[in-house]
Amino acid sequence: MHSVLLRWIKRLLMSLGALLLLATLVFVGGNLWVVGSTERYIENQVLECRPADVGIVFGTSHWTRSGLRNPHFHARMRTSALLANEQRVSHLLLSGDNRTQAYNEPRAMWRDLHRRGVPAEQLTMDFAGFSTYDTLARARDVFQLEQALLVTQSWHLPRAIFIGRALGLDVTGCVAEESPAADEWRLRAREWLARVATLGDIYIWNRQPYFLGPPEPIELQNVVPFTAPTLDRLEPEQVL
Repeated sequence: MHSVLLRWIKRLLMSLGALLLLATLVFVGGNLWVVGSTERYIENQVLECRPADVGIVFGTSHWTRSGLRNPHFHARMRTSALLANEQRVSHLLLSGDNRTQAYNEPRAMWRDLHRRGVPAEQLTMDFAGFSTYDTLARARDVFQLEQALLVTQSWHLPRAIFIGRALGLDVTGCVAEESPAADEWRLRAREWLARVATLGDIYIWNRQPYFLGPPEPIELQNVVPFTAPTLDRLEPEQVL
């Protein structure tokens, strides 16, 4: 009886070890695949980013959970405004979460970019960008895009570009200006897991966006160069 129990325990440990090894290989291999296959599409300098008619800006909270200004949000806004100012993009699609009336990422992005001098006619809001996948699927199917420049942080761009190109979009990435954040390691760790989950979304589960709706093609306007406003030119209520 004792020897039988030991054999079962040994088999169980061997099975668990094999599963752990397989999970590790999938995790590491998936991340290497996503990062390696998209590296050539990413530029770190704004003036070297490939020009495109439309830039897609991914939403995130204006504030951190501790009540501080979110450096990732403001980095995306600064970079997007510079792209528009330098005419690297003609239009910006602001895609984010708006699940409740109290939380509206696209509206916060619109206000920030408009304060930075980007004209309203160069801004379109997507209120159903609940995830990176949803944003890119809607960019293709709702906003009728075939090509775009993606604006977000360097650790997020590989997954965003991988999804976009898997969906048939000709996308490249422009790294948003970055500054160190205290909890950034958590975001990066979560991103490692999200990259592996993305492979399942695309190749196994055939994921569909949460909400699509009718087509809303973006109408491009003639771009008029603008000068980003300085703080002394803003109205008092516009200063954050």
